[in-house]
Amino acid sequence: MAPITLLAGDLGGTKTLLATYQVDGSSLIKTRSERYASGQWPDFRALLAHFLADCEVQPSAGCLAVAGPVRQGRVKLTNLPWQLDEDALGQALGLERLELVNDFAVLIYGLPHLAANQQAPLWQPAGSRDPQAPVAILGAGTGLGVALGVPTEGGLVAVATEASHAEFAPRNRDEWELKQWLIEDLGLERVSIERIVSGTGLGEVMRWVLSCNQASDPHLLAAVPLADLPERTHQAAVAGDPLAHRALGLWLGAYGSAAGDLVLQSLCLGGLWVGGGTAAKLLPELASARFLDPLLAKGRMGGIVQQVPIRALIDPEAGLFSAACRARMLLA
Repeated sequence: MAPITLLAGDLGGTKTLLATYQVDGSSLIKTRSERYASGQWPDFRALLAHFLADCEVQPSAGCLAVAGPVRQGRVKLTNLPWQLDEDALGQALGLERLELVNDFAVLIYGLPHLAANQQAPLWQPAGSRDPQAPVAILGAGTGLGVALGVPTEGGLVAVATEASHAEFAPRNRDEWELKQWLIEDLGLERVSIERIVSGTGLGEVMRWVLSCNQASDPHLLAAVPLADLPERTHQAAVAGDPLAHRALGLWLGAYGSAAGDLVLQSLCLGGLWVGGGTAAKLLPELASARFLDPLLAKGRMGGIVQQVPIRALIDPEAGLFSAACRARMLLA
């Protein structure tokens, strides 16, 4: 019997990653992958046909992770003119099954199959995780992604959310003053969690800390553009700069608190994963008390949060891998 070949894709405004995987027992083996500049292709169907033309074995099923909200199998990508319809695309390319999934929600499908080198433990309770319970993932990158995984007889079902756009709730004076400053400085009606808990948010936190600086000499980060400020803040904090250390600590506390709130909202006793572009870069910080203490300190509900295993998702190709895991589920 010929091995089963699967198509996986991760489509974004800047780049598109396409790959084929071969099913080998319980394992998935990547057999080919290509990276494309998304903006150079006016139509995704032409791009995908180009990729498949060079495949020795045509895939039986596929899953494409797309940067945008998927509604009834259709999506218009957030930063591209591409409009995709999973039924029409699958039929045109001769695939038995094809599914479009939001590019953050798709990570849910990979979580049960992660190897040790794709994740790192942050908090491990005394007992084992409940495999029949929901799971959840949040991840700070440019924005903040949040997705849930609901267990069914056929495996996890991913649920995309906009939970990151809920109201940011300050826990202390610093967070309150930061929120009020952002409202005034940016002319906002409200401050969402993502406004602070994201890669961009770390830059905003650093801007607020700099605005509070009473020193007569300009700080080394004072003239850094916002786009570069998150990474420069992390670098300065690691190097021992006190203002950057304060900003990073405030950000980690808000991030940890949001993660703990997600545990209570979802009762994800099957596990919580912390992903996004910052997870691997900030792994020591995510494993520290500055992140974990606010996550676990939920008052009389703290006992529930402390039962949940918490891991960081550190594989840079987790989106592709998770899409392949979903494609395999479609043939089950």
